[in-house]
Amino acid sequence: MTQSCRQSGSCQCSAQGAQPLDDTELPGQRREEKLDTFHLDNLDCADCASKLETKLAVLPGVVSVKVDYGTAKMNVLHVTATNKIMARVREAGYGIRIAGQAATAGSIPFWRYPRLVLTVLSGLFLVSGFVCAILDVSGAFTGALFLAAIASGGFYVGKSALDSIKTFTMDINVLLSIAIIGAISIGEWSEGAMAVFLFSLGNLLQAYSVEKSRQSIRQLMELSPQTGMVIKDGRETELAVADIRIGDLMLVKPGERIALDGKVISGSSTVNQAPITGESMPVPKSAGSEVFAGTLNENSVLQVEVTSPVQNTILARIVNMVEEAQAQRAPAQHFVDVFARYYTPAIIVGALAVAIVPTVFGGLPFKPWLEKALILLVVACPCALVISTPVAIVSAIGGAARRGVLFKGGLYLEEAGKVKALAFDKTGTLTEGNPGVTDIIPVNGHTDRELITVAAALDSHTQHPLAKAILRKADKMGIVRPPADSLQIMPGEGARALIGGREYYIGNARYMKKLGLGTGEMEDTLAELQDEGKTVMLVGDSSGLLGAIAVTDRVRPQSAAAINSLRAAGIKRIIMLTGDNPKTAGKMARQVGVDDYRAALLPADKLESIKEFQSRYGKVAMVGDGINDAPALAAAGIGIAMGKTGTDTALETADIALMADDLGKLPYIIKLSRRAIKIIKQNIAFSLLIKLVFILATFWGVTNLWMAVFADTGASLLVIANGMRLAFIKDEKLI
Repeated sequence: MTQSCRQSGSCQCSAQGAQPLDDTELPGQRREEKLDTFHLDNLDCADCASKLETKLAVLPGVVSVKVDYGTAKMNVLHVTATNKIMARVREAGYGIRIAGQAATAGSIPFWRYPRLVLTVLSGLFLVSGFVCAILDVSGAFTGALFLAAIASGGFYVGKSALDSIKTFTMDINVLLSIAIIGAISIGEWSEGAMAVFLFSLGNLLQAYSVEKSRQSIRQLMELSPQTGMVIKDGRETELAVADIRIGDLMLVKPGERIALDGKVISGSSTVNQAPITGESMPVPKSAGSEVFAGTLNENSVLQVEVTSPVQNTILARIVNMVEEAQAQRAPAQHFVDVFARYYTPAIIVGALAVAIVPTVFGGLPFKPWLEKALILLVVACPCALVISTPVAIVSAIGGAARRGVLFKGGLYLEEAGKVKALAFDKTGTLTEGNPGVTDIIPVNGHTDRELITVAAALDSHTQHPLAKAILRKADKMGIVRPPADSLQIMPGEGARALIGGREYYIGNARYMKKLGLGTGEMEDTLAELQDEGKTVMLVGDSSGLLGAIAVTDRVRPQSAAAINSLRAAGIKRIIMLTGDNPKTAGKMARQVGVDDYRAALLPADKLESIKEFQSRYGKVAMVGDGINDAPALAAAGIGIAMGKTGTDTALETADIALMADDLGKLPYIIKLSRRAIKIIKQNIAFSLLIKLVFILATFWGVTNLWMAVFADTGASLLVIANGMRLAFIKDEKLI
């Protein structure tokens, strides 16, 4: 367990971390709204989050507040002082720190956990009371022991109940407090003491279990070192990561984690990138390679030029994305919230009716029906139901992030399991996205060098894999690219620009025909290259064609296997969408084993294809590189981006990102989603069933108060444990 300000009754947060700024408002000064994000310690129940929202909402200067139970994260839009908000949270009994500050570390002595100490004392008093009852010791002394058990174990129950009453909210603490007072009033001291002890013990176990379910994010955050070795003026200096600037040169020794994102300047090594991309094998790195914060340098010294500040590293962005994703409520969560909103008041009314109606209108004894009403209050509390969904969502998204799969929210985790058809982009998705130039065919008296020079100038401002192939070829030939003015890029067709005052074009055959440049003299050559599975780009100017450049890209080794696994996972239709020519597309489609393909598509055509597939098959997912496929990714039911190196577009455009560009993760996504939906349904069904069984048992007279508490607490622990399984499921267990 971690240190708890809530438990100790006093807070050391300010002493242990950075002091919050005292942004006290000056007289006459108008304050602008500010959004602050905080991390909370020991937010151990879903009701607690709602109560804290209510408590902060009435604080002057707070515009809005959102507390997420799953991530223990709080966002506050306010115009008041930040330290006032933090003070109010501590008054409510929670630890708080500004997002980004390190949590308190170190070993905490046993006696610094008052909740644990009081629970142990409650158990000791309870056992002593039962022993005295068996030995027929004085009734007053035995009663005192049971009362001591109630007082020690119920201290935090009563405190929380008072907080709830002050904010006009009803939770399990209020219901249990009413039940315990009722049990004492009818002389059921031992039953009340047993109920309090079980509830206190259950709360401890629940807090521990929920904290474990949040570990996936904490483990990611802890990967990034707090310091880095920087070379300045020829000397090695260790600096805090916050003090390292873009352009600084870091020295990373074997066995050390890389502190910040950067580019290797010198050295050659292998780097374990599993925390970022989920890749199982280390990746070779040399001069020019990108490296990421939190990854492990394995066997040689690297000198790395810093390219991102600490708050903008790929690791920091992944952590932020996953936290935001976990905070988003899935459709199942909305159902649970609405249900609980009406369910709890209904139970309270029902319990009052059970206590009053049989006696007032039926002339039955009051005490047995009061006891039934008290049991009903406790057993019907929706704790397990409320917690059933967020724990599963947090566990699944956190576990997937550790394996290089980023979900943008609980909604997409649920929706992925409903996918019936899947569309792939070709270049950079089914292929490796690292093509090479295979043929240079000049015509009309032009040379290879002239052809590549013009093509490289036209492609110098695009990130398309085919353009990069030409740029690499130009660099290899030692060509200096001339400037291209008035550049225009036509997605799916080509580009045009002025080079040396003359207009040149590059693109596919369709684009050249659209410009009025005939390809008749090259038709046979084009057909032959396309039959070989090569992509051909034509270069021309106003006078005619300069020639053709053929490029080929290797199919990803896992593409065919991933498609077969997707079929085994229940995907009914798999289609390839590409802007490439039909012959090349057809050869690729047969090679990877898709059901169908569509070629020579513009981005708008891909968009229309996705809409057509959705009307035909229902939920459709689109897998693309996140750059040229943005319209189709946005229109698809689920957009999945290839996110190698964590490109901004891949992380921001799609609903799901594959950090290692590993298509083998696609079946994992589909089956993880279905497993998550299954577990959420199991949790909801179990929560409701256990309530129904104990409610019926209450009226049959076979339950008592401590059994009701045991049922409520046990149900909560079981749904937590069931949801946590999603964090530890490995890919191979799903596929």
